[in-house]
Amino acid sequence: MKVVGLILGGGAGSRLQPLTAERAKPAVPIAGKYRLVDIPISNCINSGIRNIFLLTQFNSVSLHQHIGHTYRFDQFSGGHVRILAAEQTPDSAGWFQGTADAVRRSMRYFNDDQPDIVVILSGDQLYRMDLDEMLQEHLAKGADLTVSTKPVPREEAQALGIMQTGKDGRIVQFAEKPGDTVMLDNLKSPRDDDTYLASMGIYIFNMDVLKEVLCNCEEIDFGKHIIPGAIDKYKVYSYIFEDYWEDIGTIRSFWAANLALTEALPQFSFYDMSKVIYTRMRYLPPSKINQCALSRCLLSDGCIISGERVDHCVVGLRALVGEGSIVEDSILMGADFYEHGQVDDPSGIPIGIGKNCRVKNAIVDKNCRIGDNVVISPEGKPENEQTDLYWIREGIIVIPKNTVIPPGTVL
Repeated sequence: MKVVGLILGGGAGSRLQPLTAERAKPAVPIAGKYRLVDIPISNCINSGIRNIFLLTQFNSVSLHQHIGHTYRFDQFSGGHVRILAAEQTPDSAGWFQGTADAVRRSMRYFNDDQPDIVVILSGDQLYRMDLDEMLQEHLAKGADLTVSTKPVPREEAQALGIMQTGKDGRIVQFAEKPGDTVMLDNLKSPRDDDTYLASMGIYIFNMDVLKEVLCNCEEIDFGKHIIPGAIDKYKVYSYIFEDYWEDIGTIRSFWAANLALTEALPQFSFYDMSKVIYTRMRYLPPSKINQCALSRCLLSDGCIISGERVDHCVVGLRALVGEGSIVEDSILMGADFYEHGQVDDPSGIPIGIGKNCRVKNAIVDKNCRIGDNVVISPEGKPENEQTDLYWIREGIIVIPKNTVIPPGTVL
């Protein structure tokens, strides 16, 4: 039996702006040293799925670079991670219009692997799943299509795609974002615990069924169109996933999911070596702490920290924090390079956080130059405010990539 994994690169990522202004959603850094795309690729590899395709469209250069530098399978064990970018063809001259449309228009490429089973995954979620366990349940039930679902409380279910199943797990009804309505009352999970089964956007298709449902219609989205339409015609089952899963769809969820990793016993851990999360090997030096009170922090490779205090933070690769600075409840994404003894910017401000700065409830994207005595905080600023130096999103202040903030600035 041949299995391929398809990872959907997502759309423009407008809810994650400005982090997606210059990169695709799956290329957004997470936990200091990883990229979001490392999660589904690692889940595939750890589950024995080694023929993997990544469907991309928006701002895909940095994503392509990361894949090219990271996932190189040797000729003896086999396998690949291949980029399938949106392209103009004699049959189609436009962009991917949705998840189903992306898979439909890429089918001729992954079909060359002659798969029996296709596993479809999202490129912007944080979770660890044994996909082989889901696959075995799919085969045991004789399913045509299996949808991974997660039990959620009523307040979360209102804005998600909710499945109603029979006691055997077969899906009999689906509602997209039902709201707080009578319809939602009729969609409770069969476990009698006041939860609802929400789609995780992870699907297993038999290849022949995938061809049928995509080639016999022009619908563009799996969640809105393909899955609801398949319920009556095919054997569609739910696979219930009980572990940690977070959809990284907004600035707030991105900020919260990152900072949750700093807890003593986080719900999701990158320290499970039985199911490694893979990423690019960079051969950076160890991080150096000249002086600083550090607590509840993830500290990535190659950092130089000289601040007064860094508390409840994720500190990315090559991050620099100057003397006397205090950083709290924030994500510092670090830098793509070091400046070797000279400042490579007309402003004269070195890369990193300067001296005696105050940073709170912030996301500072890569390669930012923060001058001395700068204050960065969302306090007192209106929601959705946007300037050349910062964006306010859901109570978080975001400093876009490559931003230069002059000394003494109070944001």
